[in-house]
Amino acid sequence: MRELAALEKIVGLEFKNKNLIKQAMVHRSYLNEHPEFEIHHNERLEFLGDAVLEIIVTEHLFHHYPDTPEGDLTNWRASLVNAKMLAKVAQELGVEEFLYLSKGEAKDKDSKARQYILANTIEAIIGAMYLDQGIEPAKQFIGVNILNHLEYILSNELYLDPKSKFQERAQEQYKVTPHYKILSETGPDHAKIFEVGVYLSDELVAKGKGSSKQEAQVDAAAKAVKEKGW
Repeated sequence: MRELAALEKIVGLEFKNKNLIKQAMVHRSYLNEHPEFEIHHNERLEFLGDAVLEIIVTEHLFHHYPDTPEGDLTNWRASLVNAKMLAKVAQELGVEEFLYLSKGEAKDKDSKARQYILANTIEAIIGAMYLDQGIEPAKQFIGVNILNHLEYILSNELYLDPKSKFQERAQEQYKVTPHYKILSETGPDHAKIFEVGVYLSDELVAKGKGSSKQEAQVDAAAKAVKEKGW
């Protein structure tokens, strides 16, 4: 566990109340193993930070893209504040090593659960900043670490989910609508893995896997976009 001063340097704010930035790092699982720990877990900070993040991103998009329809702005915002993006931000900043986790959670580094823990931690950091010194430090942090991804998202159309993107391109290029078929189901009922193929007419473009049919379809569509160079 590195010193909190190093974390403050990473996030760009020296906290008046050091317990706030420390609390932002505490996952609920840690308290299950250390009930005597003096600081609460970060879920309330995450709740607050989620709202602060949404209003700051929304305000930025509203003022900087005055001619963009509300529906597009909604998609752009979603691409900036989703768990995958926030987890990426957490990894870029290196906040993972500051986390207070249970032994089990600490070992489970590559799971979806870890992605959500990292994303929630970024929201908790934003909530802690807001409580400590108001909206300006939070706005600065979000601008430097989250809104900086917007140009890449727009230029690569990442705000379109893979299924929508593949369908749009398929209709433009081939005048056909993709369709999906379940190729296999494996595993027990409580932990099934679906394999799905995405087709253009009779052509199998790509296969995807997931723990639900929808997840497998999204995976297949993402691979199909890459396969077609779209």
